[in-house]
Amino acid sequence: MPSSKSVTDVIWTQSRRKRSELLVRAHVSQATRVLFLCESNSCRSQMAEGILKALGGGRFEVKSAGAFASSVHPLAIEVMAELGIDISGQRSKSLDEFIGEEFDYVITVCAGHSKDICPFFPGKVKHRLTWAFEDPAEAQGNEVQRLTVFRRVRDEIRAAIQQLIAEMT
Repeated sequence: MPSSKSVTDVIWTQSRRKRSELLVRAHVSQATRVLFLCESNSCRSQMAEGILKALGGGRFEVKSAGAFASSVHPLAIEVMAELGIDISGQRSKSLDEFIGEEFDYVITVCAGHSKDICPFFPGKVKHRLTWAFEDPAEAQGNEVQRLTVFRRVRDEIRAAIQQLIAEMT
């Protein structure tokens, strides 16, 4: 049975699809690229990645990494879930995964002794920021006391990200 589509219909459909693909690529390339760095990419940078993705409204391409990869801390996952932000699918990454990439912002979130081993991103970066947040993974005490530290650091990170977004708009 002959096709009911004309050659013109097929060309129009293909060109419309290509325009749509170009628009998607243009949108992605216009997103502000942000890399959060900390020591082990387990708490602070993971929370920052999740918060900016949630608050950024798709305007940001957000990554996080550490001097070395470890695992996402269960208490970081728990306190982020309290805000309705699921970071359980994120994975800890080494800075090495991003060598050769370009970022608009590289934001280091180390403080205390970890600032001495916090990684430096050697690639092309428009803006380098340092935000000193306590490492909640080092919190002492029972689970309630440790959760209190995780929540405080999470809230400090959220406030810094909200200020960054406000300054960019």
